[in-house]
Amino acid sequence: MSYAEIHPNWETLSSDMLDGYSLEITAKDVPSLREAAPMIAPQTPIAVTFLPGEEMEDRINAVKAVRELGFEPMPHVSARRIQSQAILENMLEHVTGESGVKRIFLIAGDPPQPEGPFADSLQIIRTGLLEKNGIKAIGIAGHPEGHPNVSRDDLWVWMENKIAEIRDRGMLPIIVTQFGFSADPFLEWLEEMRARGIDAPVRIGVPGPAGIKRLLGFAARCGVGASAAVMAKYGVSLTKLMGTAGPDKLVGAIEDGLDFKKHGRVRLHFYPFGGLSKTLEWIHEHEKKRGLT
Repeated sequence: MSYAEIHPNWETLSSDMLDGYSLEITAKDVPSLREAAPMIAPQTPIAVTFLPGEEMEDRINAVKAVRELGFEPMPHVSARRIQSQAILENMLEHVTGESGVKRIFLIAGDPPQPEGPFADSLQIIRTGLLEKNGIKAIGIAGHPEGHPNVSRDDLWVWMENKIAEIRDRGMLPIIVTQFGFSADPFLEWLEEMRARGIDAPVRIGVPGPAGIKRLLGFAARCGVGASAAVMAKYGVSLTKLMGTAGPDKLVGAIEDGLDFKKHGRVRLHFYPFGGLSKTLEWIHEHEKKRGLT
């Protein structure tokens, strides 16, 4: 199976990370997605998050909307929030049967204790339900800045085990990272990953333009490094929290530091904390500056 089948532009020779970027939405963002749809290229991968407090029906309807608008849906599944295997199977049947979903994104999730039979994403992979329902690719999380509850060494072991299990079952792995504010952790992590022989494609998480306080709030919630030095590189002073900030410096530094021999092929995944329209406007402006449009 080729990534080109389920990952637009992935196997092209373009070194442009925006050639085949992906986006993330919540179920509540569907009206914004409809409004912003003309700004988004057909088949763009759009992830639908698995937030606490949302109904499964709302998530399924959001996935359906992504497909109806001509994009490639990638629903999230939070293992510890799935209350039974029957609920998981029902969700998979709906999104694959009604929306032609070919890829999903798996995370363990935040609850310290599972709400059902699954404690981690590897257990879901091992049910066999994914390939049974026609899933072709599985996204797994990458943590360039580490994880508060898992050692760095264990993170590599978990990644290697999940990738091996995914491939053994005839599916393709895709790594999507947590967002960050500095290029250095991304580049160092990519280099270490490739040196370990992990060749799966990677999407680097980038925060779309948003209010500075909002960005810092998400960083605190997600355990992302946001020190004064890091934020200064990003173009933000922690003594001046008014206004908005975009990823210009971050994306530029990643592009400047990326060496495809060391880091492999990489694309961007946008977390539009400030809204889809603002993120898409930034993407188009960035492409214009680089003479890509």
